[in-house]
Amino acid sequence: MMADITSPEAGVCAAAGVILAIPFGATEQHGPHLPLSTDTDIAVALCAELAARRGDVLVAPPVPYGSSGEHAGFPGTLSIGQRALELLVVELCRSATDTFARILLVSGHGGNLEPLHRAQALLRSESRDVRVYLPRWRGDAHAGRAETALQLALTPHRVRMDRAEPGDTRPLPEILPLLRAGGVRAVSGNGVLGDPTGADAEHGRALLAALGDDLFDKTRHWWPETTQERTSP
Repeated sequence: MMADITSPEAGVCAAAGVILAIPFGATEQHGPHLPLSTDTDIAVALCAELAARRGDVLVAPPVPYGSSGEHAGFPGTLSIGQRALELLVVELCRSATDTFARILLVSGHGGNLEPLHRAQALLRSESRDVRVYLPRWRGDAHAGRAETALQLALTPHRVRMDRAEPGDTRPLPEILPLLRAGGVRAVSGNGVLGDPTGADAEHGRALLAALGDDLFDKTRHWWPETTQERTSP
């Protein structure tokens, strides 16, 4: 983890050509049963899994704030909006590429995707090697079975399953116009899109493994792994 090393050690990693993986999450409501850090936790876990499988990946401290305006009106949601996030990503990656040649942005929150892609386009026009990854899965859109299962696999002691309850269970395409017009509160009083009540850690571990495989495959496509391993600080 980058937070655990010194500046000279970061220089050693950079000289070895490591990929700097930066987890992007959010601090936002995830129903009455999941912690506000859920999206950040997922992004950090995926980056850590990638680093465990590739010796040339270094995980940066996470960015726990994102574009979460659709969750306005729910206590605990802290959103910086799309424009601020885009600017943050641009300046952070400009700074990061002073040291590291390859930057991987892993977002655990779908609302971050558009500003991350806009920032990526600008950064790549400046000849900076930046990639964006967003995990995708079938099923519930927010705080439902999938995210609850993932959190049960990661930090089960932080999940209040006794408080888990269904929210709006309609398919996302059906409620998307309402979401865009009025946010999550317009369709779900408890902030849940889906039904978390059947979630379990076994499903979460399987989903985490599948997402880890997907991230590994995409990263290998973008940056084929060499035989040279990262030098441990």
